[in-house]
Amino acid sequence: MFLVQVVVARVPKRMLSVFVRNAELLKFLTVGAIAFVTTTVLFFGLKWTVLHGKPLTANILATLIATVLSYVLNREWAFTDRGGRQGRHEAALFFLVAAVGMVITQLPLAVSSYVFQLRVPHVSLLVENIADFLSATVIGTLLATAFRWWAMRKFVFPHPVAMVERAEPVRSKER
Repeated sequence: MFLVQVVVARVPKRMLSVFVRNAELLKFLTVGAIAFVTTTVLFFGLKWTVLHGKPLTANILATLIATVLSYVLNREWAFTDRGGRQGRHEAALFFLVAAVGMVITQLPLAVSSYVFQLRVPHVSLLVENIADFLSATVIGTLLATAFRWWAMRKFVFPHPVAMVERAEPVRSKER
């Protein structure tokens, strides 16, 4: 708790209210940043070693590992005030949303690699790696993050009030 107090003490009062109002989004983006670093390190580590020449496979594996980490962090930290579903149902929805996000992430990389042919021997190794970083890691991640933020709040971790309202049958007024 000491770290939080130090950070809060350094934030200007006007900004503090903005941070508090958007705490859930900031936590989600922090989890996303952790997953982003995990995916990037694993992607290039796999691509440059055991999966040389297979960028989509390397990115899919890196994304799967980061997705498991993301689920744990989102469930236990970012969306702690939300939920209400059974654990298995929530996890299934999370991984379904993550799978759609993974497809969204892969699309720019697939276009870069196989449509624009930004692969060795058509381009230099440096150009290939820059294209992979920009297409998969930057563009794909931004598109998938926007989708995941919407879908996590809407389907996976809905607000508890929404869960109660959906669960209760509509009652007619008694006279």
